[in-house]
Amino acid sequence: MHGLTKTTSFSRKHGSLDSRLAGIASSLFMKRPVTLADDSDTSANRDARSIVVARSDAAAFSRSGQGGTLYYKDPNAESSIAALVAMIYAGQGPVAADPAMLSIIALADRLARTEIPVLINGPTGTGKEVLSTFIHARSDRADKPFIAVNCAAIPETMLEAMLFGHEKGSFTGANAAGEGFFRAADGGTLLLDEIAEMPLSLQAKLLRALQEGEVVPIGATRPVKVDVRIIACANRDLPHEVEQGRFRADLFYRLNVFPVSMPALRERPADIAPLAFTMLLRHAPKGEAMPWIGDAALDTLRAYAWPGNVRELENVMRRALLLAQGQSEIAPEHIVFDMAARPVACETAPAATMPDAMEAVADAKGQAAPAKLSKIVKLSEARAIMDTLESVGGHRANAARALGISERTLRYRLASFREAGIAMGAAR
Repeated sequence: MHGLTKTTSFSRKHGSLDSRLAGIASSLFMKRPVTLADDSDTSANRDARSIVVARSDAAAFSRSGQGGTLYYKDPNAESSIAALVAMIYAGQGPVAADPAMLSIIALADRLARTEIPVLINGPTGTGKEVLSTFIHARSDRADKPFIAVNCAAIPETMLEAMLFGHEKGSFTGANAAGEGFFRAADGGTLLLDEIAEMPLSLQAKLLRALQEGEVVPIGATRPVKVDVRIIACANRDLPHEVEQGRFRADLFYRLNVFPVSMPALRERPADIAPLAFTMLLRHAPKGEAMPWIGDAALDTLRAYAWPGNVRELENVMRRALLLAQGQSEIAPEHIVFDMAARPVACETAPAATMPDAMEAVADAKGQAAPAKLSKIVKLSEARAIMDTLESVGGHRANAARALGISERTLRYRLASFREAGIAMGAAR
């Protein structure tokens, strides 16, 4: 285990948390050491980031410098271990607790020690750039530049010059020479995000740069040697892009030495809670008490399909912070999803949209906002469950497994939706 120490008092008084943490923390790595201590412990290494832990009648957590304090009620509650994982790893790299994601992080740590090109595939918003940064930070190139380039964000006419550099006067507007991202990343790592968006004409030049370890700036007659480790990310199916002639097969095989596949958030449900607490640590206003995430709110988060993945979860938690302002706990009525629910054959509950939710926040007085937001949350849950049931042919057990909830919880949710007048399709 790298950088994580525990005082004797912590291990003795918080044995349940300690044992649950062992299966998670041993697979993760951090930039700076962390010490876990009991609130009565005075032997913590204060040169490290110290997290003081105590049992309490009220769950709460707060930051203090590089460390913080965690009070938990139930050591077996998901929120307790999720908050602790978030505090340990926040700002230090990937935050994960799901076995699938832990395996990917462990693999990435091994890859970091090599010079092998890495191709990371996965849907938008799953954390591909976070994993890329982790690979660089754990590599021998960590003290050298890490340059991230989004190939879709740069106009095609500029991308070649931005990547490979250019000489002064090589094209209209080139009033000075430019070194380009390859030379800027010399000795370090170059992340090529959304590489499937790169034009075919540039793919050939990129292939040569990878094979020869050199670039030819626009307008230059001699190549320039570069020492760059390449990490490429794609949210498209690159083998399919190759079949369709939109991506060069030789470049694909050059990059695909060791592919890594990032699963969608809905496929790693155990990550949702620690990531949600991480978002609170990231976005809670300084000087204000952070609300705890209640069990019912965590159930609501787990039941959602997360089409926007971690990026959408961040949006949801930022809204929750606003809606729960002044309260000690985030509840289901504070959870507003990006995607509107689309109930089937429902006359009494129209589809909710983000503008509806924001209008509810702006116009609400007294108890009006929680009531309306509660309806929005229920509709969003119904949408996620209906979509999942449809994807598994209406099979409840498979749907519950995909959603990360028990079949009993799914039956309860379906019954509550019907009581609310939301028509559900047939399930078996």
